[in-house]
Amino acid sequence: MQLRQELRMRQELTLQPQQILRSELIQLPLLELELRVRSELEENPFLEEGEELEEVTSENESNEPAVIAEAANTPEEREKREDKEVDWEAILNDEDQYEYKPFRTAPIDYAEIPRPAVITLNEHLMEQLGYTNLNESEHQIGEYIIGNINKDGYLDLQVSEIADALSVSPDSVMTILKKIQQFDPIGIASRDLRECLLTQLRAKEYFNPNSETILDAHFDDFINKRFEVIARKMEISLEEVKKDFEEITKLNPKPGEGYFDERQNYIIPDLVVTEIDSEFQVYLNDGNIPNFYINNAYRNMLLQQKKTDKKVKEFITRKLESARWFINAIHQRRTTMLRTMQAIVMKQEDFFRRGAKYLKPMILADIAEEVNMDISTISRVTNGKYVQTDWGVFELKYFFSEKMETSSGEKVSTKVIKQKIREIVADEDKMNPLSDQAIVTELKDFGYNIARRTAQKYREQMRIPVKRLRREI
Repeated sequence: MQLRQELRMRQELTLQPQQILRSELIQLPLLELELRVRSELEENPFLEEGEELEEVTSENESNEPAVIAEAANTPEEREKREDKEVDWEAILNDEDQYEYKPFRTAPIDYAEIPRPAVITLNEHLMEQLGYTNLNESEHQIGEYIIGNINKDGYLDLQVSEIADALSVSPDSVMTILKKIQQFDPIGIASRDLRECLLTQLRAKEYFNPNSETILDAHFDDFINKRFEVIARKMEISLEEVKKDFEEITKLNPKPGEGYFDERQNYIIPDLVVTEIDSEFQVYLNDGNIPNFYINNAYRNMLLQQKKTDKKVKEFITRKLESARWFINAIHQRRTTMLRTMQAIVMKQEDFFRRGAKYLKPMILADIAEEVNMDISTISRVTNGKYVQTDWGVFELKYFFSEKMETSSGEKVSTKVIKQKIREIVADEDKMNPLSDQAIVTELKDFGYNIARRTAQKYREQMRIPVKRLRREI
């Protein structure tokens, strides 16, 4: 038997804890970052919230940055670290490396404007449930149903799932569900659109029986606006079908709307872009994040004690490293976001001066090259972050789009073309909506030469229905 030895080389990328932390923090939008900072302040005794640092005196006046081994996590390296005396004076006196002060001079105050109290859908339904004559088990079923109604007013669970969860019969659940569907607003807790509309229709004092038949027996034809098919199947005139359709469309397809507290959708921008003396200034809107720094009490204590128990030393070193990394990661997040936004403003200056019609084609690689960062970093920075501009609040992803060339040779953003499609559809004859090919023809008048399949793709991306479903009678 011949034994062979093979030497294989493999390149691996191992992320250090600091890199992982920086990657995590840079993805967080403003509100989540604030929660993360406050959580870190509670968990790490080395971090202290406050406005100013107290001056620390020591024999060592050096301002050289302190360095703690970043990858010393193996047992051998930990043992070396325990045996080596840590230069606490150099580490703990480096105040510049251990403090974070948020920017607090953004020109726009984003404190939430006081608003009148808005009753939530859940509160409105629970109040009505309390007035209903139910025993304890029935009330529990009602609470469970109400607790699983989404913001549009639909029940997110099947009757069988509720029955299994509460160990009751499906019939018991259906009985309570039917009661709740008669609450205000009528049709609440429906399981689909058909049930929702039928419940509302049947609750009316007067309604055309044909409308009920259309919803009950010809719902698929109804939602696809196949009026001629319905007329033929029901043996009624097209005019009667249109009259019934008009009655049905007066019902509410989303009974939960109007009770959803809009404050839950309130966006606080992460960045602010404002024009000052014809120049655009970029601000990071982090005023609610507290100042924090390395705890002075710990620093003074450690500076005075040259020798420390090994276990205590390891704990202190770990916490100090964690505190340093966290502050450094916050600083880097701030720097990266500002540089990225400044680059976007520079590339999209026409947009910031003149509005959405002047958005230029731009991809992540354009900004990555400008700020000398990885595309993956730019992707994390722009995802889920918002900026306040003179034209409204936009997600940073909004500024990126592919390019398309007009008939005159000008390169335009695909978002501009999508907006033009939206305008064309908004102005069309609703009795005779435009086909995708007709939309393509109109786009050519504006110099946008695209294929029908491209127009269809853009329409679908904007969730604009097909011609048939846009038809009105």
